[in-house]
Amino acid sequence: MESKKTIAALKALAHPDRLQLFRLLVQAGAEGVTVGAIQARTGHAGATLSNHLNALRRAGLIRDRRDGRNIWCRADYTRMNSVIAYLTENCCGGAECAPAAACSPTTTTAKRRSRP
Repeated sequence: MESKKTIAALKALAHPDRLQLFRLLVQAGAEGVTVGAIQARTGHAGATLSNHLNALRRAGLIRDRRDGRNIWCRADYTRMNSVIAYLTENCCGGAECAPAAACSPTTTTAKRRSRP
């Protein structure tokens, strides 16, 4: 990953609210969360939330998809892992380190309960 892309990602995450939003999306997994649900969880005003999400999009840290009237946001785990890899590249001064960890959540399908 280029240093310019890493700097853009770190700059976007350098704001407490954007860091909170990104962590929420990372925890949500591959399916993501609707913008409405994000707003309900964080209490951000619509314009403020939109501004923060746009900053994360420009940095390549989140992706979204439209589903009818809903917009689903999700973390871009590939970009997140690239930032982490860039930061830890050549760590330990050439000494052997622990294996690199990479996050790659899988999409889960909700199982329906059968009613008695």
